[in-house]
Amino acid sequence: MATNRGIAYVGPGKVEVRSIDFPKLIDPAGRRCDHGVILKIVTTNICGSDQHMVRGRTTAAAGLILGHEITGEVIEAGRDVEFIKVGDLVSVPFNVACGRCRNCKERATGVCLNVNPARAGGAYGYVDMGGWIGGQAEYVMIPYADFNLLKFPDKAQAMEKIQDLTCLSDILPTGFHGCVSAGVSTGATVLISGAGPVGLAAAASAFLLGAAVVVVADFNKERLAQARSFGCETIDLAQGGTIAERIEQILRVPEVDCAVDCVGFEAKGHQGEDEPAIVLNQLMEATRAAGAIGIPGLYVTEDPGAGDRAAKHGNLSIRLGLGWAKSHTLCTGQTPVMKYNRGLMMAILHDRIRIAKAVNTTVISLDQAPKSYAEFDKGVARKFVIDPHGSIKHAA
Repeated sequence: MATNRGIAYVGPGKVEVRSIDFPKLIDPAGRRCDHGVILKIVTTNICGSDQHMVRGRTTAAAGLILGHEITGEVIEAGRDVEFIKVGDLVSVPFNVACGRCRNCKERATGVCLNVNPARAGGAYGYVDMGGWIGGQAEYVMIPYADFNLLKFPDKAQAMEKIQDLTCLSDILPTGFHGCVSAGVSTGATVLISGAGPVGLAAAASAFLLGAAVVVVADFNKERLAQARSFGCETIDLAQGGTIAERIEQILRVPEVDCAVDCVGFEAKGHQGEDEPAIVLNQLMEATRAAGAIGIPGLYVTEDPGAGDRAAKHGNLSIRLGLGWAKSHTLCTGQTPVMKYNRGLMMAILHDRIRIAKAVNTTVISLDQAPKSYAEFDKGVARKFVIDPHGSIKHAA
């Protein structure tokens, strides 16, 4: 019998490699998925969103198999799969989407109506997102394969750029979506809050969209240095001063055209305490009147680890009056990956963006994942890419 291993969330602060069932063409409700495929995973990444669960800041149950950033080779296809073939190398959007509902037909695949009985929207290996088994493993099942999967046109070419292409499953489209939502265009000045992998992907995306100046704000000096390595201006929030004052030092004016929140609900204040609304409030202060703020940073409906009662249920003290007075547009929600991933694939394949360099991809084995989770939680300036079968090593 074929074997499989995956990364399981055990409890706050702990993950481990476990033997898990080899995937079958069956959905979480026990129905046959003749529209699905089995993938041998080539790369699968550790995401900051995974860390929210691992820190105990969600209602995730112990035993959950993590992982929603998946790239793999098709080794089995259901009888209803027409266009994806065994042997294809594919990128998997982190959104699970049926392709049939109203939202999917309108390209809002982040809120598919048919893949999660609890609410709109599904994802692999994530709490409250439909029970789909995660992809930080050796093998995984992907439903609605013809709709969901992005096939790379040439396998050899793709393997040469696999550390860039692995970012198509989530962080690059997510950063790009944040910038598009904020209205980033030629000559724009952009403020990115958060210099983690999504923040760095947003910064790289802003340049791809034609931004003149990209300013990245964070407390983490190592991550800020990574942002500077590809042309960003930076604000070290530990040095004090208002966000407007710090922007004025860089731009000669105290505001930006566009802003992107790549932090989310675990935002911290200057003393290191939880202030879940601080980033949104800073961005409303810093963004020009009639500007827009993209919010790809994750916010949750239930945060059992929050420090106050309101935040435990996703209620934040945002300065909505300020945003209203400045006629801001705020765009929230999961990224509809399929809206962007094909175009971004072409940008990678033809050297218009070097996302692996921007986010500092670091290849690890499946067995190294628990240690890498701990390092990522400490704020290292790396994007950990799990290579469960040694595929990257063999290609090199």
